[in-house]
Amino acid sequence: MGLFKKYVSQTRKPEGVMGKMMLNGMNSGHSKMADWGLSHLKNIDPSNIVELGCGGGRNANELMKRYPSAKLTAVDYSLLSVEKATKYNQSAIKAGRCIVRQSDVSNLELNLEHYDLATAFETIYFWPKLEKCFAQVAKVLKSGARFMIVNESDGTDAASLRFEKIIDGMKTYTMEQIADVLYKVGFSCVELYHHDKKPWIAVIAVK
Repeated sequence: MGLFKKYVSQTRKPEGVMGKMMLNGMNSGHSKMADWGLSHLKNIDPSNIVELGCGGGRNANELMKRYPSAKLTAVDYSLLSVEKATKYNQSAIKAGRCIVRQSDVSNLELNLEHYDLATAFETIYFWPKLEKCFAQVAKVLKSGARFMIVNESDGTDAASLRFEKIIDGMKTYTMEQIADVLYKVGFSCVELYHHDKKPWIAVIAVK
């Protein structure tokens, strides 16, 4: 495996030295995209948030800034990501506002019907059996809660399609494909947003 492929493959499950480099890059490189996605969340005041595939922890921190009365659970199946996100959000953890834990979205071991908001930034590309994973998210959300997905790829851009061929287990999706799966598992009122200049997408579904 070439060095470039080894590095970009760290997006799936960061490990080792290259994984640390990737997580640092994610925190800085994806911030504008994440904030663009968050700008579409309006008129909500969540008490409990779950950040799925939390990576380096930057977006978890941003969510707590935007919703200062909320408590947040950040999960990732990469132990390195859990360690990085824990360090990044250390003050919030000490204050009792944040928990970071290792967990697999295909089998979420979280309280049922507990969260008002679930977020997933740049992560569903690697979720196995998307319908099963979305159903797992649905079961931990309260009725009327929102699930927001933000991706850098709209499923048709050339760069991401190229990475699909390089990174094992990666699959990009169009907004419509994501919406179809969300409806299948019981979500409703799915809103779709596409950046006017970039292939960024945001999908917000109500349970």
